[in-house]
Amino acid sequence: MQIVENYMKKLKKTSAFLKVPNDKINDKHMKINDKHMKHKLLLLSSIGFSAGIISAQKPMNVIYILADDLGYGDLSCLGQTKFSTPNIDKLAKEGMLFTQHYSGSTVSAPSRSCLMTGQHTGHTYIRGNKGFTDGKEGQEPLTLETYILPEMFKEAGYVSGCFGKWGLGYPGSTGDPMNQGFDTFYGYNCQSESHHYYPDHLWKNRKKVMLSENAKFNLVQYAPDLIHNEALQFITDNQSRPFFAYLSYVAPHAELIAPDDEILAKFKGKFKEKPYKAKEGDTYEDTFKAGAYCSQPEPYATFAAMVTRLDRQVGDIVAKLKELGLDKNTVIFFSSDNGPHREGGANPDFFKSYGPFRGVKRDLYEGGIRLPLIAWAPGKVKSGVNSNHICAMWDMMPTFAGIAGVKLHKNTKTDGISILPTLTGKGKQKQHKFLYWEFHERGGKIALRKGDWKLVIQQIMVNKDAEPELYNLVTDRHEDNNVANQHPEIVKEMLQLMKSSHVESTIFHFNNKSKYF
Repeated sequence: MQIVENYMKKLKKTSAFLKVPNDKINDKHMKINDKHMKHKLLLLSSIGFSAGIISAQKPMNVIYILADDLGYGDLSCLGQTKFSTPNIDKLAKEGMLFTQHYSGSTVSAPSRSCLMTGQHTGHTYIRGNKGFTDGKEGQEPLTLETYILPEMFKEAGYVSGCFGKWGLGYPGSTGDPMNQGFDTFYGYNCQSESHHYYPDHLWKNRKKVMLSENAKFNLVQYAPDLIHNEALQFITDNQSRPFFAYLSYVAPHAELIAPDDEILAKFKGKFKEKPYKAKEGDTYEDTFKAGAYCSQPEPYATFAAMVTRLDRQVGDIVAKLKELGLDKNTVIFFSSDNGPHREGGANPDFFKSYGPFRGVKRDLYEGGIRLPLIAWAPGKVKSGVNSNHICAMWDMMPTFAGIAGVKLHKNTKTDGISILPTLTGKGKQKQHKFLYWEFHERGGKIALRKGDWKLVIQQIMVNKDAEPELYNLVTDRHEDNNVANQHPEIVKEMLQLMKSSHVESTIFHFNNKSKYF
C-alpha cells in the first residue's frame, strides 16, 4: 500500500507546514471525514500505472489552458471579426472544436472547482466565489481530503504545475495548490489579487515573490507575461518526463490594461471608444488601493490587445513543444472558465463576445456557461472536426484519467464522462443524461440541460415562488421563448432531476428558502 503511505506522508507534511500537530487536524479546514478518507484511500490504492489510452507507448503530456472571462464569440474561428485569434484558430483547425461544451459555473472559483474535482456545482466542494474572511488574501479552501486532478496525475507518475490564477484556497491552507498535489505553482493565489495586472507580488510555490519593479505603482512587470514565461520554463524543465500543465491564465478578465507595445498599438484608435473612469480616481495607485479596476481611456482597444496577447501565448506554447520535440506526445486543451464580463469598461455587446447566445458572466443562460473547448494532439485527436457532442468541464477528470492511464475507482464521485471516444474516434461515446448548474449569487440561480431542453430558474434564494423557464435550444438557442407552460411534463421531469442533483453544503447553500430543494 505504498500509495496510501504516500498520502499519509502528504497529510503529515501539510500539517507540519501549517504548524498544526498531527493529532489536531480537526479544525474547519483540516477535518478529515472517515467515510471520505476511506473512499479516497480505496481510490488511490486502485490506481494503475499503465500508459495512457491515447498513447500505448508513452504517457501523453497534458496541457490545459483556461482563459478567464473569454466568451464563446471572442475567437475568430467562432465569429469574432473585430480582432483575430490565429493561433487558437489553428489549434481548432488542426484539432477538434467542441461547440456544445459548458463551463463548470458562471464565475471563477466554482468553475475551477468543477474542473479540478470532476463534479458539477451541485456536488463540488467550492460552489461560489467566497473570500477568506480572516484578513488574508485568498478564497475558501478545498479540504485536504478533496481529490483533484494533480493528485490523480501524480499517482500516474506525472509532474504537475499550475500557472496563473488559483482561487481554491488561501496561502498555507489545505486548499493551497502545493497542498493539493501540484509540484510547482506560480501566479496569483487569490482571485481578487488577480484583478491587478501589475501587482506588487505573486506566489512561487509557497514563497511570496515581491515584484520590486512595480513598487510605488510603477507599471513595469506585467504579471501575465511573468506567468507565461514560468509556464514555458516548466515545459522545458520537464521535457523528459510526463507532465500536466494547468495554465490558468488571467486574460481577458478585468482590469483592462496591457503593455504599451506593438500589440496595443495595432488597436489604438481603431474603435469608437467610451473611456472607462473608475470612481476611485484616475491613477493606478487610487484604484489599486481601493481594490477597484483601473481607469482605461481605450477599453475596447485594450480588450482586443489582451485577447491577442493570450492568442500569441498559445502560439508560444505550441512553438515550445515543437522546439523540444514534444508536439507529437502532448495533448492541449483550450477553454474558458465562464462567459464574458462587463467590468472595467468591457463591452461584450460591442464585440458580440457571447456569440449567438443570450447572457454573460453570472448568467446561467447559454452565453454565461457555453464556452468553446479545443483539443489538439496531432496524430492522436481527429483534426479539422467541429463536434456537437454535449460535454462539460467536469468531463475533464475521466478524460485525463484515460490519457494518463489512471483507472478511477468505481466509487469515485465524478459527474464526468470521458470524451476520449469522440477525440480519438475509437469506442462508443457515452452521453450525459443531463447537465446541472447552480449559482449562489444574485438571488441564486439553477439550470439544467437535458437533450435539447434547458430549464432555468432565477432568484430562488429570494423568491420562493420563482417560476421555471423552459427553452428548446435547437429552435431557440438564444433562449427568448419560454415554453414552460406548454410542456408541464418536461418541466416536472427536469425539476426532479434538479432536486436529485443538489447535495446540501454547509458553506454554499440556498438558505432553504427555495421550494425546489
